[in-house]
Amino acid sequence: MIHFVRVFVYFLLVNADFIVQFLFSVVLMALCAVRLHYTLHLSPHDPLNGGVRFYDHIVVELLITSIITIFWSTFIARTIHGRHEHRRMNTFTAELVGLFILFLLWLIGAAVATHTSNPPDVDVRWGNLSSCWTYSTCRILTALLAFAWLGWILVLALFVMSLLFAIANKAFHDPMHGRWDRRATNYGGDLSMRNIVR
Repeated sequence: MIHFVRVFVYFLLVNADFIVQFLFSVVLMALCAVRLHYTLHLSPHDPLNGGVRFYDHIVVELLITSIITIFWSTFIARTIHGRHEHRRMNTFTAELVGLFILFLLWLIGAAVATHTSNPPDVDVRWGNLSSCWTYSTCRILTALLAFAWLGWILVLALFVMSLLFAIANKAFHDPMHGRWDRRATNYGGDLSMRNIVR
């Protein structure tokens, strides 16, 4: 039993970045879905927007960003743990490009959502909803903003860590799993190294 717990803890330690990013994306996706359901099914007597149904464009952007991030983190975890080696798709450069795109999507989503407001109170920004926390819709927006910023911070941390690793090891064109042995890979490098007897 202790061995199973030990293996599980090491698995979490090694995979913490991708697991947390995956979980943040799932939570943000759920919050966005709840917000979209609320705004697309407004009661005619709801004070928000005079009861007229609408949707927030930035919530759709955050929803799409979270879905892309779920697929991305699954792809990265599969690549790293499966030690996949495709010439262009599984390099540190490809990982950095993907993380940079996610960085921009999360930053734009979180920043715009922070400064968004809804009628009739156009002066009340989503970044400061403390006046209406008694309502579940305000608490959902507050949680949505929190997870959007936490997701951005995590993508930034992943980007910086991967960039520093690639710089320190001159590994921009190496497989992103980081365990490259020229003699044990089909990835490339010096072709004369492939014929070495082990």
